[in-house]
Amino acid sequence: MSLNDFDLFLSSMEDVKPLKHDTVQFDSTKQGPSLAQQEKRKAAECDLAIDENYLRSEFVELLDPHAILAFKKDGVQGQVYKNLRLAKYQLDATLDLHGQPLQRARSTLFNFIDDCHKRNIRVVLIRHGIGIKNKSQPGILKSYTNKWLQEIPAVLAFHSALKHHGGSGATYVMIKKSDEKKHENREIHSKRS
Repeated sequence: MSLNDFDLFLSSMEDVKPLKHDTVQFDSTKQGPSLAQQEKRKAAECDLAIDENYLRSEFVELLDPHAILAFKKDGVQGQVYKNLRLAKYQLDATLDLHGQPLQRARSTLFNFIDDCHKRNIRVVLIRHGIGIKNKSQPGILKSYTNKWLQEIPAVLAFHSALKHHGGSGATYVMIKKSDEKKHENREIHSKRS
């Protein structure tokens, strides 16, 4: 600072009085978090509790609308997969995702498979459509359904449906037995031995 600046500073600070203390007193009557903080915490906890859905919705390679979906995990026997593909198992439940926005379809599919697994529903049909309004548009919901089904541990295998069940706009899904059902089967087989 030049001398003039310093003189100007001193003259502007002439009537300023120093504080008698430099400590801050907190209001000791206030207990716990504020109502706003409590509501924020509740909302955060609800978000964590509600969205157990691990299915990812980032970009996925889009499939041809008429592509055949086919997937099986290691350990699924070839004949079992063939029977699924040929619709030789009873369809115990059906889910229709047609026209749902992507995030809602993600949630609906996740909850449906989870519920079926818990209730020991083994073979289901998912109707996702082929997604074409014109011949060149890829099937967005179909592409995501393909990806999501592969991410769900309870899904053993899936394959595009036969024509009378929706063809390439629907998919047969085989779901693992629940732990409860596995335990029940072990007990039955151990009694036979």
